[in-house]
Amino acid sequence: MQQDITTLTWEAFEALPLREKAPYLMQDDGMPFHTLFAQQFGRPLLERLCDLATKIRRVAKRREGALFLASLLSHKRAMLYFSQPSSRTFLSHLSACEILGMRTGSVRDASTSSELKGESQEDSVRTFSSYFDLVIMRSPARGLAERMAWVLGNSERNIPIINAGSGKDQHPTQALLDVYTLVRSFETQGGIDGKTVVFVGDLLRGRTVRSLAYLLTRFRDVRQIFVAPRELQIKDDILEMLRRRGVAYEVSHDLRRWLPEADAVYMTRIQDEWDTASGESARIDTSAFKLGPDEAALMRPSAAILHPLPRRDEISTALDRDPRAKYWRQMRNGMWIRAALIAATFGKAAEIDAYYADHPKP
Repeated sequence: MQQDITTLTWEAFEALPLREKAPYLMQDDGMPFHTLFAQQFGRPLLERLCDLATKIRRVAKRREGALFLASLLSHKRAMLYFSQPSSRTFLSHLSACEILGMRTGSVRDASTSSELKGESQEDSVRTFSSYFDLVIMRSPARGLAERMAWVLGNSERNIPIINAGSGKDQHPTQALLDVYTLVRSFETQGGIDGKTVVFVGDLLRGRTVRSLAYLLTRFRDVRQIFVAPRELQIKDDILEMLRRRGVAYEVSHDLRRWLPEADAVYMTRIQDEWDTASGESARIDTSAFKLGPDEAALMRPSAAILHPLPRRDEISTALDRDPRAKYWRQMRNGMWIRAALIAATFGKAAEIDAYYADHPKP
């Protein structure tokens, strides 16, 4: 049941555990109004959005279907406010908006906005809400999207916010596309339930890993393995969450040990953009946390290799044509699941269901 965010001060809202914040961010139909963190998504909602993404993907293959989709939100406008650099996440959300017919504006460099004159990010987002019907925002500042959801909820112009990455915390729409990629990868193998997922690389600062680790707890008997240099290992708060939920997990520094048992390997790059001026990442030996042909030979033929991208040398380009390499499909899946999320946010899921049921499938 949706709860009224105007009944809470910012301090009271900020202090709530994430699971208790979720009802303030949802609509009465169970769909998100604001999408801020992974804890908003239970398994029924995940399955609903994955199903909707597949329908959008199939409908869009025909010209008449693409025109139908482009009519759904042609009366709406979206602002993409990316104060942290991104190409894939920006273009994926932009493409998702275009699929649904939304007109868009963007700010990708704070130096081109009034923030250069001293305007706060809060005032910038309030300004965007005057002109647009949705704000998709990515920021290096922790908790900014959450703060703005509260601010707009207490304004006369409450519009949805989608968190496209906030600080080192969460990246919920990346986790959605990761789940959708796993659903598609395992659709002939019984789904995600019972699988072993091995996370590799910079797990300390990888917000995609944090969000996906949580969403995987929504499925049954998924074992999570965290393989990283000691300096970049997953934080204790994620491990504590897994313990509370009774999830089997292992923390390891030996990639080869776990590759034969992996149903999915989720590779990540070293996120040295979070380094201090001393450049500490360069002093960490990451040579044992890379995936090449020799490592892939240890994996099952049915396994899936994922990566949120961009990559450096942690996955050899020699694997790009390996049928287990799903990271290019993963990137395209982001467009479809984000289109599904935006459509659901604006109450268009039922229209897509009806169109899909009434028209031939490609």
